[in-house]
Amino acid sequence: MGWLSWERFTCNIDCVKNPDECISEKLYMDMADRMPDPERFPSGIKALADYVHSKGLKLGIYTDCGSKTCAGYPGSLGFYVIDAQTFADWGIDMLKVDGCYAEPTDMDQLYPEITMALNQSGRPIVFSCSWPAYQVDAGMDKLQNIAICGNFNDIEDSWASVLSIIDFYASHQDELVAAAGPGHWNDPDMILAGNFGLSFEEARAQFALWAIMASPLLVSNDLRSLDSKFRELLLNKDVIAVNQDPLGIMGKRIYQKSNMEIWIRPISPLSGNGKYSYALVFFNRRTLGGPVEVSANVGSLGLDSVNCYDVIDVFSIEKSTKYCPSNNITLTVNPSGVRMVVAKIINE
Repeated sequence: MGWLSWERFTCNIDCVKNPDECISEKLYMDMADRMPDPERFPSGIKALADYVHSKGLKLGIYTDCGSKTCAGYPGSLGFYVIDAQTFADWGIDMLKVDGCYAEPTDMDQLYPEITMALNQSGRPIVFSCSWPAYQVDAGMDKLQNIAICGNFNDIEDSWASVLSIIDFYASHQDELVAAAGPGHWNDPDMILAGNFGLSFEEARAQFALWAIMASPLLVSNDLRSLDSKFRELLLNKDVIAVNQDPLGIMGKRIYQKSNMEIWIRPISPLSGNGKYSYALVFFNRRTLGGPVEVSANVGSLGLDSVNCYDVIDVFSIEKSTKYCPSNNITLTVNPSGVRMVVAKIINE
């Protein structure tokens, strides 16, 4: 979980004027010794990292496996070892490596070289890459040594962009679910809650589905002016608990009909005989009219424990309700909205 500057602020960031002007794209003044831009980072990146660490936070940074970044500034091609060591010496905790200005056919060699350089730097740095987005036939088995993988187009501040990502993940879910797990996460990109393009219902839908997909919850918004309802959404402990579930199993879509979808994710705790608890999202893609009622048999959703389940609505203050496989669960879902429930297995 964390905060990223890019979607909300793009290049309008520096250490003097704002809390960010393209830390990643205009970081270097000189390709030989990698000196940070003195106007934007007058005390250097190491001092910035020390300051961030003093707040109990971690600092990430951006580069590219090619000769240039996507914005046309110097990339890391030919400098992987020195760059990795420089990032480690600065105290960087996470590195995003994009793939612009590199041939997709070369990425089989380039990204593993970066992995090796980071592993030899002497500092644990979370490695986030865009390899699958450029080389769609790379095969997810090649990416197991990379912590976070972007698989699709960059997100934009619009509901259409969010839907396109959801659709991509649903249509490729068999391969993505098989590749995900502790130490390796698929990244559908940044959380938009509190920006300009999504309604509250849409923001809540994105947040819930990202949690179901076991995706990094990396927010990109202006925290200084965040509306209280979006703040409350992003701090929802039940949604965060689903996202951070220690089993690390990625969820998937199990039902789609007439603009209604159901997504499910196995979570802890498990029963004595190994049956899962579950988190479910009922997603109404309809934009016309009012709320829609959806009803589903609990057992048909895969919740088949004879000991039944304690079910809570994560966005409601209502108490939990006991559901057994023979029961139906009935919910009303707003247009472009979700209902998210957690069904914890009852151990008796």
